[in-house]
Formats: sequence, C-alpha cells, structure tokens
Amino acid sequence: MIVAESSSKKKKQLQKISIIHTLGPEGTNCEKAGYLWFERQSIQGQVFLHQTLEEALVHVKETESSALLGCAVYPYLHDIVFKNLTSLELVDSFIMPTYNMVLASKEEVITNNNLLIASHPAPVDLAHSISPNVQLVNSNAQAAIDCLEGKVDACITTSKAANEQGLTVVKDFGEVPMCFTLHGRK
Repeated sequence: MIVAESSSKKKKQLQKISIIHTLGPEGTNCEKAGYLWFERQSIQGQVFLHQTLEEALVHVKETESSALLGCAVYPYLHDIVFKNLTSLELVDSFIMPTYNMVLASKEEVITNNNLLIASHPAPVDLAHSISPNVQLVNSNAQAAIDCLEGKVDACITTSKAANEQGLTVVKDFGEVPMCFTLHGRK
C-alpha cells in the first residue's frame, strides 16, 4: 500500500512539471534528454537552456512548475544535490543514448598531435586520447561553437552540434548510454 501511495504521489509531482531547465546551448545531450523526458511523460513542456546547470538551478528555484535536468556525469552534480537538499529532490532518472560523441574540426584531416581541443569536462578523456592540450568549456555544444570561431583547433562535441556548426567529423566515438537525472522542487 505504501508503494502505491508514493507511486501515485510521484506521478502527480512529475505531471506538474512543464518547464525543464538544463545545459545549453542548442545541441547538447541534456537538451535532447529534456525533450525526450517530456515525450515519455506525454507532457507538452518547454526546455530552457543555460550556460551551466548551476545557472539553471537558480531558475528552478524561482519557478513552481519547473525542474532541473542533469547528466549523471556532470562534474558537479553531487554539489547540486547536496547543497540543495532542503529545496530540491531527485524525482526521476532515465537512460538515453547520447548523440554520437565526435572529434570535429574545421579541417577534414588533423595531422598535429598538439592540437588545442575544446571539451566539456565530462568527455575530456576523449580529448586527452588525442592531444594533451585541452581547453575546458561549459558544454559539448559550446566546444563546437569555439571550434567554428577558431578559438581552438578541434573539439569533442556531439554529432548534432558539429553538423549545426558546419564542422567536419574527424573521429566518431559513437553513442554513449547515459543516465539523466531530474530534480524537482520540494
């Protein structure tokens, strides 16, 4: 009986969510996961993108019908959880394959092993397998933007972000089955 009551309560809590705040800009795996979550819940909702999850968290705390969607490998997800125990709780999680993770550049062939590669901290080991020179950025999509703008020689990004920025995929690491977490207001 207790399980049924908490399951019903959880479902009602999830159905109230109409806004997801998550990591942007457009083309992130978090954005994809946000839209997938709404689809799976059969909810017409909006996904708002932010430079960091910490920035998104501020908006969640201010909006009654919103939640924070994070990626389990986000470097500071533990801080978001434990620093906000009185105001947020983990309300859902799910596994979704990411967009293919790729090494991309403006050039078709990369010959220099000392490239400066933009990468979000989560997939940084993919960059380190190619070059020791890595510039950390806030998201995979931002890495593609920085690459297009010539701030770096290459980037670890999503296939979607590489395509949107007109970059050439040099190496395709494939999809990664990834856990995403949804944090709602208490």
